Amino acid sequence: MSENRAQQDRDAFEDGLVEAMKQAGEGFSPAGRPLVDGGVVRGRRRRVMRRGAMVSGSVAALALIGLGGSYVTGGIGASKDDGNKVAVGTRTKASGGSSAKNKVFGALQGLLPEAKLTEQGDGGSVPPEKRAGASVVYDDGHGKAAVSVNLERQYPGQEPQEGDMVCPDKNLTQFESCSATSLDDGSRLVLFKGWEYPDRREETKWWYADLLTPEGYRISVYEWNAPAEKGEPVSRSTPPLSLDRLKTLVRSDAWLPVLRALPEPDEPPQAQPPQGMSGDKILSKLTAQLPGRLSVKASGKQETEYAYLVVDDGRGRSFVQINVQPGMEASDVSGADVKVLADGTRVSTRQGPGEKGGAGVVVSEVDTVRPDGLRVVISAFNSASQSEAATREAPALTLAELEKIATSEVWLSN
Repeated sequence: MSENRAQQDRDAFEDGLVEAMKQAGEGFSPAGRPLVDGGVVRGRRRRVMRRGAMVSGSVAALALIGLGGSYVTGGIGASKDDGNKVAVGTRTKASGGSSAKNKVFGALQGLLPEAKLTEQGDGGSVPPEKRAGASVVYDDGHGKAAVSVNLERQYPGQEPQEGDMVCPDKNLTQFESCSATSLDDGSRLVLFKGWEYPDRREETKWWYADLLTPEGYRISVYEWNAPAEKGEPVSRSTPPLSLDRLKTLVRSDAWLPVLRALPEPDEPPQAQPPQGMSGDKILSKLTAQLPGRLSVKASGKQETEYAYLVVDDGRGRSFVQINVQPGMEASDVSGADVKVLADGTRVSTRQGPGEKGGAGVVVSEVDTVRPDGLRVVISAFNSASQSEAATREAPALTLAELEKIATSEVWLSN
């Protein structure tokens, strides 16, 4: 039972926080809160793609584009001095129909270089009237590749959530390249090259371009070097579209009729003060408790509840992460291995293979919850990040040292 509960905690954590940053990335903590990276690499994709990027629903009365021979002119978010134009081959117009998916497919078909496109199925967890998208298998004769587009409207001028429209933290995940820039018209553009699995356990590459305009138009295009995001073998060395091509694709005027037909977004709720201890405080408190033999090589944090350090004792770097969450239940830390301290704090320890790490990675972890519901989970890895291979024989902190940090009274006050 305790093992099932622990696994449920980990599963909820990995999918959690609005399937985005409320995520990050292939790196997670079992405390139920994503890493900084999660919303950037894994989290944002779950928020965008699983809300509809690989899928699409219907939007009534969309008058769209059947693009024949055309040019992608970079209309959305185009800067005044950007004359980049990419010619595409003559296309067959998409079949008729009232669904947004068909219309997005038609636009995508007109914008992509000459190739055979196979349309994919529908789905998604967000009501279809709030977004539009399409997913295709792209075959140019050099190997099939999955390509997906997602179109959404956000409230104009709304600031991105923490970890959104930025590049990942390389201490939390591996990627080949990434840039996050502001264009002359105020649009935000992210161009990313990485892997479906940042720990590289499979060589499926994942590239994308993500554009957010001042008007609140969000255009995201994703591609893989395999016929599907997951579950299919690699079919080519790289995805078919270069980052320059992806950039031009997301900035095309072809998406405007679909975007304008989407309902206007609701005004965002008034921002609420962050709950829980700030990431800055957690980072400061964690650093102050390190054994003297360790030096800090890198650090990072979320706005609240999470922070990490990369430490070294001269024998290799070690990744250490901590979650501090109020309002939890005593049953969140349960099982035969749980001990109860004099003050009622429940403590569980674990040592074993790193679930998301590279070759040879092991993790030591201490999970605690106090009678008032404050849960502190701290983990140490024998690698410099969760997604890299082992850099040393064991984590730089022992279980006893981790438990001392997790049960310290410093976490009782902000």
